[in-house]
Amino acid sequence: MDKITKYVFGIIILLFVFTNNNFASKLHIECNYNTPADSVNILEQYSLFSEYYKNKDFDSALPYGWIVLSIDPQKFSKWIYYKMEDIFWQLHDSSTVAPEEKKAIEDTIMFVYDIALKYDKSSASFFLPRRAFVAETWLKLPPEKVIEYYLEAIKADPQISLYWVNRLGLIYKNNATDENDYKAKAIDIYTQLSEKEPDNPTWNAQLESMVENIDQLIQLAKKTWDFDKNNLGKAWKYVSIAQRASEYNKAIIGLVFLTKKAPKTINYWTQLATAYQKIGDLKKAVKAYETLIRLEPGKKENHLNLGIIYKDRKIFSKARVEYRKAYNLDNSWGLPIYYEGLLYELSARKHKFDFQAKLVYLLAVQTYRKALRIEPTLDQARNRIKALRSSLPTKEDYFFRGYKKGTTLKISGKNFRWIGRSIITQ
Repeated sequence: MDKITKYVFGIIILLFVFTNNNFASKLHIECNYNTPADSVNILEQYSLFSEYYKNKDFDSALPYGWIVLSIDPQKFSKWIYYKMEDIFWQLHDSSTVAPEEKKAIEDTIMFVYDIALKYDKSSASFFLPRRAFVAETWLKLPPEKVIEYYLEAIKADPQISLYWVNRLGLIYKNNATDENDYKAKAIDIYTQLSEKEPDNPTWNAQLESMVENIDQLIQLAKKTWDFDKNNLGKAWKYVSIAQRASEYNKAIIGLVFLTKKAPKTINYWTQLATAYQKIGDLKKAVKAYETLIRLEPGKKENHLNLGIIYKDRKIFSKARVEYRKAYNLDNSWGLPIYYEGLLYELSARKHKFDFQAKLVYLLAVQTYRKALRIEPTLDQARNRIKALRSSLPTKEDYFFRGYKKGTTLKISGKNFRWIGRSIITQ
């Protein structure tokens, strides 16, 4: 910055601050901008500013801060703007500051934000949302201007705190009319927030307060997507709302679209498989999980879930194949073995309670025990073992058939042909 620019910058600051004489007098601003910049020791001025600031003597600190900024607004930009802003916030919230002085602070702080953002680009994620907040709560600017500030802040920082996003949502919501699209934008914001924090009831409460019922919310999301049919984000929002309402048939419409547009996106296929399960279309659920297995061949959960679908379809042999694949991917995982035991129990339960059925129940119990050895925390396996105590073969069953303890017996009969296993008498 050359000498002329520095001098002009100093005059701008001086005029801005002295717009309110009472404010200037209160803060004891005494800056001589006719003094050549090179004759001022900027480091000394900044040191005085920082010392007063550290001691919370804001009235004394502020004039030195203005001098530093008038000489070189960039030299101490990593620190000075944060301190200057803090001074204004402290003074604004002070009970000793008169209303007219607060007004001068409100006018001046926006200027501080502007030069901070100009000379320290890295400060945008901090100052932009705070500038929007000041515009909203201190200056009470028109909603459209405040919205502009918040949108700029959100665009500048993808990881921005959801607190600021919520404030924008509230502005849209509280200023929605039949003449603008603020309601739709508010719904869009709270839909996104509910996706990011599904366990936060605040976001769903905001959504529900803007519509008569969840069906209306689904209709709005569908309408928004229909107007921009190739927009994956809008399709996903429609799916999310439909799922939250347990409208899985509607969610499937969006998920089928998404899997066609982005066929390698794992989450779309996972949600589609789940939706098909929810509506009972198990054949299509199988196809979805088969796709997931091709996309993620090493993910054990996909095999387990596919096995569960086969179980529900009563195709026990295929279910067992998937359970064993899941177990082979992780030998410390007892859950697939538990589900294998459940297949044997379900198979025995479907048929006449005779000696062969008792042997199958015994096989189920032995399999549950194996699951517990692998994973001792599987309480469901422990519970099934207790539940089946009265269904197992007795000593009398073995005695009347001439079987001694330790005899290997093959499980037979057309109803249990798929099992192809033997057990040892106990």
